[in-house]
Amino acid sequence: MVGAGNDFLVITADKSLDYKKLALKACHRTNGIGADGILVLDKSKTADYRMRIINADGSEAEMCGNGARCIATYIVNRKKPTKKLFSIETLAGTILGEAKGEIARVRLSEPTDYRPNISLELNGKKIHVHYIDTGVPHTIVYVNGLADIDVNKIGSTIRYHKAFAPRGTNANFVEQINPNLVSVRTYERGVESETRACGTGSVAAAIISYLETNPGTLQRDQKKATMNVLTQSRETLEVTFDITAQKITNVWLKGSAKFIAQGEYLS
Repeated sequence: MVGAGNDFLVITADKSLDYKKLALKACHRTNGIGADGILVLDKSKTADYRMRIINADGSEAEMCGNGARCIATYIVNRKKPTKKLFSIETLAGTILGEAKGEIARVRLSEPTDYRPNISLELNGKKIHVHYIDTGVPHTIVYVNGLADIDVNKIGSTIRYHKAFAPRGTNANFVEQINPNLVSVRTYERGVESETRACGTGSVAAAIISYLETNPGTLQRDQKKATMNVLTQSRETLEVTFDITAQKITNVWLKGSAKFIAQGEYLS
């Protein structure tokens, strides 16, 4: 399946599988099927369903926004849920999902650890970045000329920077197009490369860009803020959220989630 350019292998849980070994082999783009990661649909004791996210390098991620939309579409198509809006357990908390056709919408966990204007030294130069955890850690770097940025080189340096140890961070390079639209390129932790889209990175870029574009917003309650995010795959994702009591709540991510192929993997 593919969600806005992020591609995944989607499987139902199987206790006989070693997910790390499977991801390392099956996600390989030459000797495997090729994917950014594996999504495992499992049973949950606390929600309607459970989603596990295994990155291409075998590590397990707490959350994946594009993956969550793919799982929501998979559930609607394959499990035929009686609920229009269903709950999904993740390592980042319980989220909500719904899907119709090739469009899915998920409500993610509330973002935490917002840290604006962090000073970082990269290769002898100081830059200012913003940090927020939208289920997984994200660093936002505002740039001009996004198309010319060496995302893999600079992104890798930020991803492993001591300021974000021990977890590391995803690195998002953001260019403001207009007050309601930003363009984003992301170096993803776990994939260890630029991906064509990142859902939680889009959410991070949307929230921080909205706060930067509308200074003082956190000091006043506001319902339904919206920011659109143009991904490297050229698809635009819609991010909406509420601002209440100096907190970001009710975060929704909307975009495509499509079936590409199904079949048998010969390991």
